[in-house]
Amino acid sequence: MFRKFALGATALAALAMPAASETLRVMGQPVATGLIQENVEQPFFENFAEETGLEGFVADYQPVDVTGIKDTEQLRILKSGLFDIVSLRLSQVSRDEPTILGLDLVGLNPDYATGRETVDAFAPVVDAQLQKAFNTKLLGVWPFGPQVLFCEPEIASLADLKGLKVRVYDQNLAEFVSLLGGTPVPIGFPEVQQSLARGVVDCAITGPSSANSAGWPEVSSYTMPIAFQLAMNGYGINLDTWNALSSDQQVMLQAGFDTLSERIWTYSEELFIDAVNCNTGAEPCETGTQYDLVLVEPTAADKELVGTAVPNVSFPAWKEVCDASNPGCSAVWMETVGADKNM
Repeated sequence: MFRKFALGATALAALAMPAASETLRVMGQPVATGLIQENVEQPFFENFAEETGLEGFVADYQPVDVTGIKDTEQLRILKSGLFDIVSLRLSQVSRDEPTILGLDLVGLNPDYATGRETVDAFAPVVDAQLQKAFNTKLLGVWPFGPQVLFCEPEIASLADLKGLKVRVYDQNLAEFVSLLGGTPVPIGFPEVQQSLARGVVDCAITGPSSANSAGWPEVSSYTMPIAFQLAMNGYGINLDTWNALSSDQQVMLQAGFDTLSERIWTYSEELFIDAVNCNTGAEPCETGTQYDLVLVEPTAADKELVGTAVPNVSFPAWKEVCDASNPGCSAVWMETVGADKNM
């Protein structure tokens, strides 16, 4: 397999050179995740030359769930050069590069404004590490939106997760669910709906819009709109592909991805509000299917618990893992993101 990847890297490096061909292979978000992929990301790549100003360049866009490649392999795919640009599922690839999780520790980003501050402070650190370890340049970071709770058993607060099996998507979130007395179960997004239906898990965490698109409300009864994380994602480009571009082309490409990322930030916030309405039978509901989940308002204790997760759970757990693979990782986080967290 790795020999095949190596051959692909050689071929694609040549493809990326304007003198030969202007086709860039792009791996996108899963179709199953819904409207951000469908309405913002895919149209950008389908109109790549117009969006970036790179005349003659074409993006061969394939969502990750139609490639036959696991989203957990995305950084290795980029490093090999099999794809030129990848819409990175940051939590899913964080086992390969734990530095990434510093962008979205459980409890760190309770809202969009805080999330923007975190990205501004720590994305350059992640970019430097990806260039060093994975031959990948980070072109932008954006959120799917607040990751909230969906359950089939009745819940009234986070305390009710004790003894329940909860789908999680990264180790940091797993640590927090364990603290609550729940059993974290890592399951890929496309398999969650069926897992809820079969009782493999009792609850699952994702954004309300993605859950709506994937039919989670059909197999659950309760939702609590409390933000565990913002589900940061990003765009990475193979560094060889990037370096093959002229300086002017690099400026245009970066500007295009800056615009795309900003577009998703705005759209994500609009979707979050509307999707919560759709999932719970409220109005207006303009972007999804209307369901009738019971809306469980977070208690004061719930909010306090998530708010204290960073110093008590998520940072200590992440610090150990990150420093083991990237020495000094947590110290840099404390100097940037953590500087105003009173830690």
